[in-house]
Amino acid sequence: MGFIFLWAFLDKTFGLGFSTPAERAWIRGGAPAQGFLKSDAVVGPLQPFFNGLALPVSDVLFMLGMLAIGSAVMLGIGLRVSAVFGTIIMLAMYLAEWPFAANAGSTNPIVDYHIIYALALIVIAAVSAGDTWGYGRAWKRLSIVQRTPWLV
Repeated sequence: MGFIFLWAFLDKTFGLGFSTPAERAWIRGGAPAQGFLKSDAVVGPLQPFFNGLALPVSDVLFMLGMLAIGSAVMLGIGLRVSAVFGTIIMLAMYLAEWPFAANAGSTNPIVDYHIIYALALIVIAAVSAGDTWGYGRAWKRLSIVQRTPWLV
């Protein structure tokens, strides 16, 4: 699950040619979040709201989020905060694409990959998967994490 977020960061940063062509890479001046927020993919009644979020800061926040969530989930650390922010990002993208419209391009407005990814993040955090498959136990022993439990 973490690699999905990390891959999004890598592909959008370097334009690896999968969802982001080389000429639209972030390192070449591309605008990953703004590009999405201004695209034809953003439809429905929330379109004006999401179009209004297309600011340069949205690129930085989105890319930092993809890197942080991907890295944290892969390492098994900070899973709760990763699940919260990852779920927010996934739900925002889900709502931006408004899958309820007949012509939205969605094959199923309920069982959508954005929702599946959000649920997977929540399950990973709820079962403390990082304690078994990562550095979660060591992370939880750090004094900064013990002093600020939201970092768990």
